[in-house]
Amino acid sequence: MARYLTRDRVAIAAGVLLPLAVAVVLLPLRSSWSNTNMALVLVVAVVAVAAIGNRLAGVLAAVSAAAWFDFFYTVPYDRFTIAQAADIRTAVLLLVVGLAVSQLAARARQLRVIAITDERYLAEIHDTAELTQTARSPDEVVDHVREQLVDLLDLSGCRFEYGALLGHPPRLEPDGSVVAGHHRYDVEDSGLPREEIELRTFGNGQYYGRFMLRPKPESKPSLQARLVAVTLADQAGRALSAR
Repeated sequence: MARYLTRDRVAIAAGVLLPLAVAVVLLPLRSSWSNTNMALVLVVAVVAVAAIGNRLAGVLAAVSAAAWFDFFYTVPYDRFTIAQAADIRTAVLLLVVGLAVSQLAARARQLRVIAITDERYLAEIHDTAELTQTARSPDEVVDHVREQLVDLLDLSGCRFEYGALLGHPPRLEPDGSVVAGHHRYDVEDSGLPREEIELRTFGNGQYYGRFMLRPKPESKPSLQARLVAVTLADQAGRALSAR
């Protein structure tokens, strides 16, 4: 975790400083390159920052790129003032495009991390999504998800209950936490509770039922596994809502 925090701090600093450095390096070309070309190079700097950092770093880089483009490459030079309408449009486009590509680059970074560490989890989600398109009935999807949950969460069993909620068993929440009333279980340390746990299923905002999870005595599924379980239950809910 500390490594990622350090990386993001470096990226935030780069978001402020890298566009300035690029703008200064390009100054000798100011008379021979068009402002459009200068703006495109600065967009590349924004993408580079967002790809190694987070969304905040990308946003800062986009704002910094637009500001230094104004300062160095629009008349009057060396002032935060723009006199020509074409330069105003270029500066605005630089900011808008920089913001857009920074969001895409940051998202791509997140997806790469998930793909490296959770390939099996992504495969589970993909398989269920594919089944929702080909299954003859929603019950096929529910049964498939039930089997996935047993393996994913290290359960001794799992069943699906349609209809009304009965009792107050511990609940697996959308954020991956397990709660019972006001008590939150420390799953990583103490494991899942020994009684059945409910995982509610919704489709288009409507409640359809719940998976009842029966843990093994020492089940300690990771937060990532629990979040994937919630995603699979959501897919079952969408299948149920489509029938």
